[in-house]
Amino acid sequence: MNSTDLEKTTARGERPGTGVTVSQTSGPRQAARETWVEVPSESGSAAAWCYSDRRSYSPADSVCLYLSSNRPQVRLRIYRDGAIARTLHETDSLDARFHPVPERAYEQGCQWPVFWHWSIPADAEPGGYVVEVRDSAESVLGHHLFIVKTAHKRADALVLVAATSTWAAYNDWGGANHYFGLHPGTPRGRAPLLSAQRPWARGQVWLPEDAPRSVNATRQRKPGPARYEFIEWASLNGYAKYYALAGWASYERPFVVWAEQQGYTVDILTQDDLHHDPHALEGYRCAVFAGHDEYWTREMRDHVDFFVEEGGKVARFAGNFMWQVRLEDEGQRQVAYKYDAGALDPVAATDPRRQTGAWEDPRVDHPGARTFGVNALRGIYGGFGGMAPRNPRGYTVFRPQHWAFMGTGLGYADMFGDEANIFGYEVDGLEYTFVNGLPEPLGTDGAPCGLQILAMGWATNAEHGRSEDAYSFMLGDGDARFRASILAPNLSEASIDLHSRGAGMVVHFHKGRGEVFTAATCEWVHGLMQADIYTEMITKNVLDRFLRSP
Repeated sequence: MNSTDLEKTTARGERPGTGVTVSQTSGPRQAARETWVEVPSESGSAAAWCYSDRRSYSPADSVCLYLSSNRPQVRLRIYRDGAIARTLHETDSLDARFHPVPERAYEQGCQWPVFWHWSIPADAEPGGYVVEVRDSAESVLGHHLFIVKTAHKRADALVLVAATSTWAAYNDWGGANHYFGLHPGTPRGRAPLLSAQRPWARGQVWLPEDAPRSVNATRQRKPGPARYEFIEWASLNGYAKYYALAGWASYERPFVVWAEQQGYTVDILTQDDLHHDPHALEGYRCAVFAGHDEYWTREMRDHVDFFVEEGGKVARFAGNFMWQVRLEDEGQRQVAYKYDAGALDPVAATDPRRQTGAWEDPRVDHPGARTFGVNALRGIYGGFGGMAPRNPRGYTVFRPQHWAFMGTGLGYADMFGDEANIFGYEVDGLEYTFVNGLPEPLGTDGAPCGLQILAMGWATNAEHGRSEDAYSFMLGDGDARFRASILAPNLSEASIDLHSRGAGMVVHFHKGRGEVFTAATCEWVHGLMQADIYTEMITKNVLDRFLRSP
């Protein structure tokens, strides 16, 4: 998400029983307009907060855990999360204590003392591992997650790259994230520097099954204010404001559960692994990206591009390829100045291609379509708040003869995924035209030669509605203005209107000896969760083809 709302906070307090700091924005009280961030409370309801020294490990590594709790004793359960939860270790009661949160913990890290070490078994199965913290009454106090990589790469496995840079960007634990918070001197208090040495925000690791998703469950049936159902639920239940927009619980976990249920072997890497190791994808036939995958370093892109050029296959069931970031301090700090990169990023004057702005910014000069065939600035929102709340929730098929649609029975102008709300909350697109009823890329924004647009839907970069409902808009036309300033640059009303229009696309292209399939929407995974037959068949067609021996 790319909010440019510049409203200032006017009051702060504690959300009862949650240890969550509230910042009330000016104007009428509305959940979408309210900012709260997760800051632990010693006197609040029973809770625990935990993080580890790294985001990923190999079998036989030692995991170093740091923990703070407002309960004197805790028990830990470590389990591999997936289609079947497998417990690997449980502790007896351990003495715990509450540790104050340092100033700017979101930027500097928590700096808590070591709480406990766990040696990963040498034969541990790769996957996402959850640390569940309980009290003496067996009430769950909190969760943490880390990734265990495979000891030996398996050519028949697909490798899922978890969008940890996007998780970090939305993690407001300790006072701020890349969107909002308590950081002094920046719009909405957002922080350009974020530490990896802090817990994940509540809801990023584990969610109850009834937690709303980013796209409202049903379309509006009459005119009215914009609704953000997930924010309303988070406010009432003490979860992170943007829990539904990034994290293991909302996106990667559902994909892993579905893939394992279908019989696929899944290895997992983090984006940190992809950034630091140019050979991270070597030995695999198919790399997968799922959910909301917005923030990347240039090194990550280089390593994916090389993988594809050398014959690798990429299946991207994800949306919103938007921002360049940098990793510093051996990957422990993420840098993203975003809208302010040109003015505030220290490298803007000396190395503008590395500044942490949009990939489409001419100063960065690395269009997203070169890697995944689409880019966020030609997308973005569908079925999200006041962003086209009544738009179709699926993709319209234009090239049904493509192998991705084999066996589906879908024809020209058919729609799929609408019942499962797969189109949204953010999507990616291209500059395009129609020729004889078929969408064709114009090739003006980095789209590779030979790229085919297989299916499409339409999106917007501005919230619309009645003037009396404007108070309820969280984003307004801020993203349309940003897109116009980057691509035009022209902030006339006509230009802003033009740049409010976008599209989401399913595309396929060959590159070097490899190929890329992109279903450019965050909520594709919801089609798998809902067992939407068309979404499932297309996903299987892609994975089965890409995993096939050369």
